[in-house]
Amino acid sequence: MEIHVLSAYQTTAEEFFDKILGWKTDLVLDIRLRNTNQLAGFTKQEDLEYFTHVIAHADYAHDVEYSPSKTLLDDYLDHGLPYQEYFARYAKEMEERKAIPAFFQKYGKYRSVAIVGTATDKRRSHAEELQRLLEAAEAKR
Repeated sequence: MEIHVLSAYQTTAEEFFDKILGWKTDLVLDIRLRNTNQLAGFTKQEDLEYFTHVIAHADYAHDVEYSPSKTLLDDYLDHGLPYQEYFARYAKEMEERKAIPAFFQKYGKYRSVAIVGTATDKRRSHAEELQRLLEAAEAKR
């Protein structure tokens, strides 16, 4: 399985879908906790699901099991938690939820997964840490 990460922010629809098509993605996995407001633009949940099917002919899933808890996300976005600590606490949440083994049970049939996160020029995304955790787990399988 190939695991890719892309951000829903600071990108155009053309750039976003060119990546998905280039990776031959068969699953777009949206792990954003907040993906329904107008600020999400073309990546708002209902729109992204539609565009994913029509443009990329891929499946779409919104799965908050892989989102940080609201408290952790607020600590990072609103209270200045350094991303190294954010990633460490996120990894602990994934371990407590047993989310990594569950990922392969839920999504193991896919060949190329594009994980949608929230990175910007000023902040990193939990999607990066999820990719690292998944690749480490897959290497052990």
